[in-house]
Amino acid sequence: MSDAARAKGPKIIAIANQKGGVGKTTTTINFGAALVEEGFKILVVDLDPQGNASTGLGIVPDDRDYTTYELLLEDIDLADVIQKTDTQDLYLIPATIDLSSADMELISNENRSFLLHNALRQKGIDEFGFDYILIDCPPSLSLLTVNAMVAAHSVLVPLQSEFFALEGLSQLMLTIREVRQSANPDLRIEGVVLTMYDARNNLSQQVEADARANLGDLVFNAVIPRNVRVSEAPSYALPVLAYDSNSKGASAYRELAREFLRKNAKIAA
Repeated sequence: MSDAARAKGPKIIAIANQKGGVGKTTTTINFGAALVEEGFKILVVDLDPQGNASTGLGIVPDDRDYTTYELLLEDIDLADVIQKTDTQDLYLIPATIDLSSADMELISNENRSFLLHNALRQKGIDEFGFDYILIDCPPSLSLLTVNAMVAAHSVLVPLQSEFFALEGLSQLMLTIREVRQSANPDLRIEGVVLTMYDARNNLSQQVEADARANLGDLVFNAVIPRNVRVSEAPSYALPVLAYDSNSKGASAYRELAREFLRKNAKIAA
């Protein structure tokens, strides 16, 4: 059903950090919405059993007939799992708690690390015309996250502006290196984006300074502020760009999307 040898298709970005509460799902939703505003067609793949990206984009559990669980384990057509959201040109493959058992079920599958890679490269993907696929990874370095990294062209890392933030990155970077060596040699780090940033807070400033000193140009210039509108938006099942278009959070995600597009234009050139 898949055509793994196909070279063309949308760029796939895994949004990953093994630590929870860093703004990973929030970044997936709002980065996707910001790319839509720039004229692109986006698919969000919810690979987190908590299903927060699905809820945040307005797909309630009763409407999740087919999910990433079936996509991985039952080899069904993409057309059966892709759903429209209320944001035009922003689509979703939802998740439910069923996905929490996927790690155990995948262990015996000899192709276990490539299931998402192959699923997202079905020939039918071209019919949707997606420009980017964003994978919202679970907050762990599980087999699901490895699937995302094997499927992806790059990894975007949200980094919370708090103490010990950088310490958790070492294991993530090690996992990325292992995936490069074993399954996806072209995988690269798209960049690190600082989230929940408070410019008035000395700790946020120190984390930013440390991140830029250690990671250099990998750290995006755009930072995502700690913003009440960003926190409120998921309860209304909307990206913050739709919930409060003029908020600081919405502006920050727009700047992140533009910076990402500028960087990728240089790479493509």
